[in-house]
Amino acid sequence: MKIIEGGVTAAKGFEAASTAAKIKYQDRTDMAMIYSQVPCECAGTFTTNVVKAACVKWDQQVVKSGAKAQAVIVNSGIANACTGAEGFGYCKDTADAAAEALGINADGVLIGSTGVIGKQLPIDRIVAGVKALAEKKNDTLANGTEAAKAIMTTDTCEKQIAVEIEVAGKTVTIGGMAKGSGMIHPNMCTMLSFITTDAAITKEALQKALSDDVNDTYNMISVDGDTSTNDSVVLLANGMAENEVITVDSESYKTFAEALHEINEYLAKKIAGDGEGATALFEVTVVGADTKETAKTLAKSIVCSNLTKAAIAGHDANWGRILCAMGYSGAQFDPEKVDLFFESKAGKLQIIENGVATDYSEEVATKILSEPEITATADIKMGDYSATAWGCDLTHEYVNINADYRS
Repeated sequence: MKIIEGGVTAAKGFEAASTAAKIKYQDRTDMAMIYSQVPCECAGTFTTNVVKAACVKWDQQVVKSGAKAQAVIVNSGIANACTGAEGFGYCKDTADAAAEALGINADGVLIGSTGVIGKQLPIDRIVAGVKALAEKKNDTLANGTEAAKAIMTTDTCEKQIAVEIEVAGKTVTIGGMAKGSGMIHPNMCTMLSFITTDAAITKEALQKALSDDVNDTYNMISVDGDTSTNDSVVLLANGMAENEVITVDSESYKTFAEALHEINEYLAKKIAGDGEGATALFEVTVVGADTKETAKTLAKSIVCSNLTKAAIAGHDANWGRILCAMGYSGAQFDPEKVDLFFESKAGKLQIIENGVATDYSEEVATKILSEPEITATADIKMGDYSATAWGCDLTHEYVNINADYRS
């Protein structure tokens, strides 16, 4: 596997575009398109929130139907959530506009929205935006990057990655882009992720690879504990690599799944590290667990702890908050056997041994916790299972951003 330049346009046959439709933002692009030159198998995973945006319901319908997908239309600024029948109707209007502009089937148009909940989309601007996107689309890496920028809301940077793998002598490419900064919490967060591949793969294998991997990537991140109405991960495969078709039982499935994991983990970590107001990516690994589920529960509890996140923001080795978060997680472990380490580019330091503080240097700990990427490792000495979760620090800026998000 090789990481290459680009994002959603890295794979053969995929094009992208961005435009400024003035949906909410007046001085930047706010709509993006992904287009495949041929119809694609598609897979998706979506928010677990009972309150689902209209675009989520639309995309679930497309994925479940088994229809071949050929385009994705995304807007930022307005979420099209809690908008009733009118909002769902605007999804159809958007798909119809894309079908007309691109000469494709409306049943194969996927839709993503992100932004303020409860406002109706200005559908005239959306339709005009779709027409502009269709005229601007191409397969350049630059257009892929601009598409990644267009879907941002409070994100501070675009998030994209691409990789190449070999499948039976053929080069297969997978590329992706994502957005997410606030309202991020495990079990699909306020995030949109769009992944493209030129692999020839069955729909069953595509969906399994995505569903299995989401649990270890996007569902293991948290910024603020809020699960969004709009979370979606969509994966399109157009088969233009002309490789031997990947099935669930084929040897190449593992290779594809590992490459997809690389994409998803990278994007998930970028989302966590770009949390609203964040200054540091906070990675937590729990090792020595009796089950995978125990390790996941403990790791997620730590990254979701606001007190721990505030301590990270203050570069404070307040390890008691980590043990506290582990204790209320619901997972069973012996606190008197826990070892805890902090690590960053500045070094590694053991903070706890068998549940009791070591004679560590606060000065060294502060130096380690002052880096932009920090790892905490908790060894609970119960077995051989491990899990990693990702979050960020909690700063005053998070409140500033969200106090007037609608303005």
